[in-house]
Amino acid sequence: MKKVMNAGLGLLMATAIAAPTQAEDVKIGMITTLSGGGAHLGVDARDGFMLAIEQAGRDDVEVLIQDDAQKPDVAKSLADEFVQREEVDIMTGIIWSNLAMAVVPSVVRQGTFYLSVNAGPSDLAGRLCHENYFNVAWQNNSLHEAMGEYMSTEGFENAFILAPNYPAGTDALEGFKARYTGELANEVYTQLGQTDYAAEIAQIRASGADSVFYFLPGGMGIAFMKQYAGSGVDIPVYGPAFSFDEIIIGAIGEAAIGVRNTSQWAYDLDNAANQAFVSSFREKHGRTPTLYASQGYDTARLILAALDDAHPDDADAFREALRAADFDSVRGDFRFGTNHHPIQDIYVREIVASGDGVTNQLVGVAVEDMQDVYVDQCSM
Repeated sequence: MKKVMNAGLGLLMATAIAAPTQAEDVKIGMITTLSGGGAHLGVDARDGFMLAIEQAGRDDVEVLIQDDAQKPDVAKSLADEFVQREEVDIMTGIIWSNLAMAVVPSVVRQGTFYLSVNAGPSDLAGRLCHENYFNVAWQNNSLHEAMGEYMSTEGFENAFILAPNYPAGTDALEGFKARYTGELANEVYTQLGQTDYAAEIAQIRASGADSVFYFLPGGMGIAFMKQYAGSGVDIPVYGPAFSFDEIIIGAIGEAAIGVRNTSQWAYDLDNAANQAFVSSFREKHGRTPTLYASQGYDTARLILAALDDAHPDDADAFREALRAADFDSVRGDFRFGTNHHPIQDIYVREIVASGDGVTNQLVGVAVEDMQDVYVDQCSM
């Protein structure tokens, strides 16, 4: 029987295993953020992942779920428990890149497969790539690169850019600059988890910028945009979907209307897999899924498709089944590059009024078949 264990805020491993796992069974360990300021990212990734598992109706898949509380040391401890005591076959779930860097290299070196539902630090796409590591979301730079190109085509020539000072933040701004052809009014790194942006908004006001690009996921983006809207600064804002998911823009409200953002997925993408996913997610959870839920859902569907062909005990066969990516992705066309990161279209969405609130609406494609720039650094 499938056993789903969620420790909520607890940091100790769940122990109520009803029966020994059979040789052909598969055990998946999910470590994700379920508490604190970034909890909605992990909650949506978990809910999307578990929706696919539940829809599959399989009795040979066990999922253990733990909360990392957005702390690298907690994530590392939980990973050691999953790999060494629980002997999981597959790990997944980490949202934040600093946590991924603390966990993934050790996990894959020990022979366990890791499939990322979110974090995509550049080192894991390049010099630290590994045959047991697959990223089902994106490489960190990708959405930012696409926005850099899009803003260039829109004619912006003097952007003010900012992001938090951690691996995904540095990747974000490097990605933006890679395809942006204009000048920079300023490049600013903020503190991870920062909530007061008065100083940065004052810098924007005085900078002479014609546009603002920022990457501030979770509560950081909510705090910045509310303060920005109240400041009276009218310089247009752009960013990646991480700063403008449905939860974030719901908290921001009307101040977010008109902002455009890049994403590898949109809930109004017109394909059968996506329509079924969005409908079933809304029915089960009573809310519109974010991109994090779509990534969790796709990750689980990829795992399930690969399990139809091979068991992780046969590592070579299971690896090849993952590489084939033989599943219907909610984002449309999907395939892996040689470094096990996606090659996929990146879309543009615009935030519009909807009923009593706001929502993202698909505008079009920003970049077709984007592959990350680190693939040539990967020695696989």
